[in-house]
Amino acid sequence: MSVQSLVSKKKKSFIGLPAPLGYVPGLGRGATGFTTRSDIGPARDADDATDDRHPVPIKKSRTQEEEEEEDLSEANFDEFAGYGGSLCSKDPYDKDDEEADAIYEAVDKRMDEKRKERREEKLRQELEKFRQERPKIQQQFSDLKRDLAQVSSDEWMSLPEVGDARNRKQRNARAEKFTPVPDSVLAKAASSGSMNTNLSAQEQKFGGLTSPFGTITPGFSTSSSDIDMRKIGQARNTLMDIKLTQVSDSVTGQTVVDPKGYLTDLQSMLPTHGGDINDVKKARLLLKSVRETNPKHPPAWIASARLEEVTGKVQAARNLIMKGCEECPKSEDVWLEAARLMPGDQAKAVIAQSVRHLPNSVRVWIKAAEIEPELKAKKRVFRKALEQIPNSVKLWKTAVELEEEEDARIMLSRAVECCSTSVELWLALARLETYENARKVLNKARENIPTDRQIWITAAKLEEANGNTAMVEKIVDRAINSLRSNMVEINREQWIKDGEDCEKSGSIITCQSIIRNVISVGVEEEDRKHTWMEDADSCASHQAYECARAIYAHALTVFPSKKSIWLRAAYFEKNHGSRESLEALLKRAVAHCPKAEVLWLMGAKSKWLAGDVPAARSILALAFQANPNSEEIWLAAVKLESENNEFERARRLLQKARASAPTARVFMKSVKLEWCLQDISTAKQLLDDAVSHYPDFAKLWMMKGQILQQASKMEEAKEAYNQGLRKCPQSTGLWLLMSRQEEKLGHLTKARSIMEKARLKNPRCPELWLEAVRVENRAGLRNIASTLMAKALQECPNSGILWAEAIFMEPRPQRKTKSVDALRKCEHDPNVLLAASRLFWTERKLSKTRDWFNRTVKIDPDLGDTWANFYKFELMHGDERSQNEILKRCTAAEPHHGEYWCEISKDIKHWRLRTEEILPLVANAIPLPT
Repeated sequence: MSVQSLVSKKKKSFIGLPAPLGYVPGLGRGATGFTTRSDIGPARDADDATDDRHPVPIKKSRTQEEEEEEDLSEANFDEFAGYGGSLCSKDPYDKDDEEADAIYEAVDKRMDEKRKERREEKLRQELEKFRQERPKIQQQFSDLKRDLAQVSSDEWMSLPEVGDARNRKQRNARAEKFTPVPDSVLAKAASSGSMNTNLSAQEQKFGGLTSPFGTITPGFSTSSSDIDMRKIGQARNTLMDIKLTQVSDSVTGQTVVDPKGYLTDLQSMLPTHGGDINDVKKARLLLKSVRETNPKHPPAWIASARLEEVTGKVQAARNLIMKGCEECPKSEDVWLEAARLMPGDQAKAVIAQSVRHLPNSVRVWIKAAEIEPELKAKKRVFRKALEQIPNSVKLWKTAVELEEEEDARIMLSRAVECCSTSVELWLALARLETYENARKVLNKARENIPTDRQIWITAAKLEEANGNTAMVEKIVDRAINSLRSNMVEINREQWIKDGEDCEKSGSIITCQSIIRNVISVGVEEEDRKHTWMEDADSCASHQAYECARAIYAHALTVFPSKKSIWLRAAYFEKNHGSRESLEALLKRAVAHCPKAEVLWLMGAKSKWLAGDVPAARSILALAFQANPNSEEIWLAAVKLESENNEFERARRLLQKARASAPTARVFMKSVKLEWCLQDISTAKQLLDDAVSHYPDFAKLWMMKGQILQQASKMEEAKEAYNQGLRKCPQSTGLWLLMSRQEEKLGHLTKARSIMEKARLKNPRCPELWLEAVRVENRAGLRNIASTLMAKALQECPNSGILWAEAIFMEPRPQRKTKSVDALRKCEHDPNVLLAASRLFWTERKLSKTRDWFNRTVKIDPDLGDTWANFYKFELMHGDERSQNEILKRCTAAEPHHGEYWCEISKDIKHWRLRTEEILPLVANAIPLPT
């Protein structure tokens, strides 16, 4: 081993390590540090420090230290220690200082915990106060966000669109207008530097560069600086018209254009593939892989053939599918696909080959019959198929459809032997047999299939069709018992549906018998009435009126004294039955419920509308015997006589009514009759007598004031209104009449004070607020009216009449927003819906206006103003059929409410007019929406 290797192994541990602190090389042997001229700074003396990293601090004066260390800026200020830190901050930090700081910190923490809850509560209150004064936008709309969860899709669609509120100058300032460059300019620029050696189809057809729409328009220059953009657009449109004309085809007056622009008749072209050629290659490669991996997989061959067919390679598709038939000879789908792809004779050969491989395939035999062109050949194919598969119901049904009636009956006789569990075959055979044979067939069918209800129902319909109606009830009853004995559940809904089907087929007695036997199945005793009424409504909605009539009849046998059921049955007969059936029902109803006044009145009205006035009188006479002191019957008798010009009879009846059944309404009708007959003195006497007996009946005071006002006795009318208001301060009508009288006399201040007093007496009354707003509007004080409307909506936020008025008080751009607010507050109020309909009318949105009118009359058909607006709309924008329909619907609804409707209908001049006569008058009185 050499010396060098020993030295390398005994390497010193300090070699390669950094020098220790304060180490100066050679200092032990008397060497001193030195610097050369290349270093910066003067050379060090021997007395200098040996390590430049630890220089001796230079001592400075105390004043100089304070000037350098003292920082009097705000950043160096501490509330406790002052500027520049603590007085002891320059002293050394020892363990005592650390312990003292820990103690002080613990004390501070403990004191902080004592005041923590109070401080946090104070901070929370300040934050809440701040949030109340300055809430976030998110908090302001939080309640509206929660309401959005209840908005339906129909309501979203019916929201009006928000218009552009900016003026024309703002819109034009921000709008950026771009004129698109026509395609012809771009095409010309692209082809200007190239040379074309081919003529397009257009050039070949129209002759070189000749324009297809005539000569080039003068002024159309080819230079880019003289391009006329308008004429380029005209030429482009003309060229497009020519192309569309070339590819269009007129079929029964309608122009049909092929989307791809090649041919219009899709039957005259092979299927084309519009996809990418690369996708076709990938699909072909994948399908080839599937076929090679599993050649016995039929869907792979079918998909491959259809891919080739789509790409236009029909022969390749045929070759592939035939190879698939060789690989999968037991697959129906492959053989059927091959038959579809092959032409006529080849398809027959393919089907014949498939029959040899699959002799029991129903689909193959049906396909074999389909490709035969002659009926005789089809029948022969089906007979061979039935020899192979005699128990196929589908084959029997298809074969029977091709036969004549006699041959079909013979085939069905054989079919039910082979397929004895097929209900359809048994029923088809029964339809073709005579009555006696059909009964035998159905009996055999019940023996073979004891669990099917259709056989029993068909048997019942058979008996009804042959006049044996007595057997229908027995058959239906036996059917339910037999099915129950065979453990078949009687599904009530299914049987009711069968009853509706029987009614549609004309078997009314069978339908009624089914309803009577199954209507109580599975219904609890306490739920019978409610359930049966729902069933009757359901049948009526399906237009199964006989089923509904049978349900009502059964319910009345169970509950003969229920007035509500008699009423619903009567309204059903009124809407869907005849007058005779309604009168017969009402005759039975009053026998069971003689105290039901409405049933007597409906019977009398039916006789009166039919023109049989003596019969109506006799009904009312019987009603008097059952209800001797009934106000309704007395007034109905009076109306009957007055409508038939028997005024003396009406007066005598009213006199008897005042003697035997004196009520406020009887006195009111007496006064109105005399008023209408222009006997004012008698009317006044009756009024004086009436108000002495019934001083708290406001309508008597209103009539007294109106009669005096009609006679131009304004002071006496005012006194009558004042007396009435002292007795009836809650009557809105009296306040309105008194205010309008003062307004007509020109006393606006007086009218305003009356309305203020009325609102004090009747707070939260929308009618009074509305009248106060209208008083200001009629006086031309729109600002005061708007202020009053705002107060009214604050006091009555859910009043539809106020919101409807507020919508049209807004300027036109803000009406949509106001209507949205109104619909949010009063979603189903007819007055708001009517205002929205009129708003759409002003915007000429006719279809939407008609939809909203229909929605309004469905919600409240008793509001006459809606019908009048709807009728006026149809007079202006509809046809005669729609106008007659509205008139008919309004007459059936018989509305009685509405501002304009009541004003016209309660006018003394119109006291004998009917609904169909009042509607045009109200429509004429209603102003057009503006």
